[in-house]
Amino acid sequence: MRNLINILDLSVEEIDELIRVADDILEQPEKYREVCRHRILATLFYEPSTRTRLSFESAMLSLGGEVLGFSEASSSSAAKGESVADTIAIVSGYADIIAMRHPKEGAPIVAARHTRVPVINAGDGGHYHPTQTLADLMTIHHEKGRFDNLTIGLCGDLKFGRTVHSLIEAMSRYEGIKFVLISPEELKLPSFVKKEYIKDKGIPYRQSTSLDEVIADLDILYMTRVQKERFFNEEDYLRLKDSYILTTEKMKLAKEDMIVMHPLPRVNEISTAVDDDPRACYFRQTYYGKLMRMALIMKLLEIQV
Repeated sequence: MRNLINILDLSVEEIDELIRVADDILEQPEKYREVCRHRILATLFYEPSTRTRLSFESAMLSLGGEVLGFSEASSSSAAKGESVADTIAIVSGYADIIAMRHPKEGAPIVAARHTRVPVINAGDGGHYHPTQTLADLMTIHHEKGRFDNLTIGLCGDLKFGRTVHSLIEAMSRYEGIKFVLISPEELKLPSFVKKEYIKDKGIPYRQSTSLDEVIADLDILYMTRVQKERFFNEEDYLRLKDSYILTTEKMKLAKEDMIVMHPLPRVNEISTAVDDDPRACYFRQTYYGKLMRMALIMKLLEIQV
């Protein structure tokens, strides 16, 4: 039995295989409609989510499976003080696979120690979000056609952005990658992420507080929102929330084949006018995420078609 806690739990070869299966699902969805019949996915979401939770549920239903779970901690026994370990021990008797989101870093590791079925980390605090990274990787695969020799700009909240941390980990395994880290001083990439996945691997990078100055160099621009829920005081959030807003004017500075990605939800960091630009990939990215979650569920349940 395997769990997915961190994107590095999957080898490069396994990610390639997941993308191959996801591509096949895209081409032949009817082939996969009953492969998870009589299987149950439990979605245990201790903090709010729209895309990730519904994407997991849609993925399982599209495979012919069923879904149970909760969408916030207040609607579970966590509100009564039940521990993650106890919840997982119980729910793993009700379901065949579990997707869990939790506001505390490391909660999925605890879950993995107390489960009898595969656990998928659907996001833990500011730590990891591996299935979003699978969505990101399939987007890059479809839109750029390669994973090597890319300059990737990560813009916005690099401190608390778990999607950013996971994408850097994943892309650091490919050749010819360069990172451009664009953020206010207060939201810079944590030093442990920078050291382990950029500096120690000798990957070229630069840091900037200006999107305008670096956008022309990028093959991929990964925008993120400034996350209100990660701040301890509202004053800091209000001061930083509009640090970067991608507009059609800024897009004129970018390469014709640069792609714009975003894990969503968007607040106002990308103007809605950018949505019409063919380089805007963030809505396609959400669909790729569903396909990759379908492929992942099959892999962890050891289902082959």
